[in-house]
Amino acid sequence: MISTTVIEQLKQVETPLYYYDLPLLRATVSAAQTAADAFGYHIHYAVKANNNPRILHEISTLGLGADCVSGLEIELAIAQGFQAKSIVFAGVGKTEKEIRLALRQGILAFNVESLEELRVIAILAKEMKIRASVALRINPNIDANTHHYITTGLDENKFGIMMHELEDCLALINSSERALTLVGLHFHIGSQITDWNVFKQLCLKVNAWNNWFIERGIEVPILNVGGGVGINYQDPDGESIVNFSDFFGLFHRFLEPKPGQHIHFELGRSLVANCGSLISRVLYVKRGVKKNFAILDAGMTELMRPVLYQAYHHIQCLTPNRPTARENYEVVGPICESSDCFGKQVELPLLSRGDLIAIRSAGAYGEVMASRYNLRQPLQFYFQE
Repeated sequence: MISTTVIEQLKQVETPLYYYDLPLLRATVSAAQTAADAFGYHIHYAVKANNNPRILHEISTLGLGADCVSGLEIELAIAQGFQAKSIVFAGVGKTEKEIRLALRQGILAFNVESLEELRVIAILAKEMKIRASVALRINPNIDANTHHYITTGLDENKFGIMMHELEDCLALINSSERALTLVGLHFHIGSQITDWNVFKQLCLKVNAWNNWFIERGIEVPILNVGGGVGINYQDPDGESIVNFSDFFGLFHRFLEPKPGQHIHFELGRSLVANCGSLISRVLYVKRGVKKNFAILDAGMTELMRPVLYQAYHHIQCLTPNRPTARENYEVVGPICESSDCFGKQVELPLLSRGDLIAIRSAGAYGEVMASRYNLRQPLQFYFQE
C-alpha cells in the first residue's frame, strides 16, 4: 500500500520513476529468512531480479547469500556486502573472464550447466592453482506450468546438464587432479510458479537424483533446489508477502536429504516484486470510437514484462479525490511501438492529464530490464525509508 503521505511526496517529483518500499522489503526478506531458519535452509537472493545497489545492500545486511548470473553481478553483490563464500554462479554462458573472477573471489559454487563448461572451469582452475567448487545443474524435466519463456526445467530448454553427460562429468571431476570439487546438485525449473504441486514433483525428482549419485558412492553436501515461487500480481496489498512458512514446509515434508546435506534456495521475485512500483503520470487521455487510451509518460522501456511475457500488473490511480465514476482504458506508453501497452480494458476512475498512476509489483524484472530505446531518460528512484 502506497500511503497518502508518500503520494503527496511523489506528486512533487519527476516521473517516470521506480518507487521502492524498503520497510516492506525488509519485512519480506525477514519473513523468508525466519521461515527458512526453522528448517535450517539457506537462501541465496537471485540478483537478476533486481540489482539496484540500495536493494542489494538492504538484502545483504539481512544475511542472505547471492545467486549471480554474470561476473558483474558477482562484483556488485560483493561491493554491496554479500560474502563471496555465500555466492553461487549460475548461467549457461559463463565467459573465461567471469570464471577467473569467480575463482579469484572464492565463491561457494559454480552451478555448472554443461560438460564443456565443466572442462573450461577445470582448465582455468588448474592454470590458476585454485580448486573450483562445482554443483551440477540437472534438468529434472518438470513442466512448471508457467510462461514458456520462464520455464527452465524441461528437456527442450537450454539449461542444465543432459542425462547422457552426467557420467562424463563425474569422470572429468575424478580425473581433474584436484582442480574440481563436486559440492552440490542444482535444480531450477522456472519462475512465477503458483501451482505448488510442481515443487512437490521437484522434491521427488531431487530425491531420485540424490539416490542416483549415492548409489555411485557420491554424497554431495549441498542440494540446491533453485527458486521460482510466484507472487500474487492481482492483489499486491492483500497478499504482499508470500507464505514462506508453507513454501519451505512443503520441501520439509517431501524432500529427503541425507544426514549432513544442506538445502539451498535461490529466491528473487518473491523477495522484491511487491516492494516496487513504477510511478507514472497521465500525459493525455485519448477517446476513441471503441476504446479510450490513457497515455502515460512510462513505457515498455521502463517495464518490459507486459510486452515480453504478456504479464499482468495491477494498475491504480494514486491521485486523490478522483470522481467515483469509472471507465475502461487501454493503458499505454509513449514508445513508438503498438506493443507498448501495460493493460487493456483496465477499469480506473475517470482520468485527467497529470493524474499519478502506479503500476504495482514491479520490483522484480522491472528496473533490471529497462532500456534506453527511443533515447529515454535515465531511470529515477524514490526510496521509502
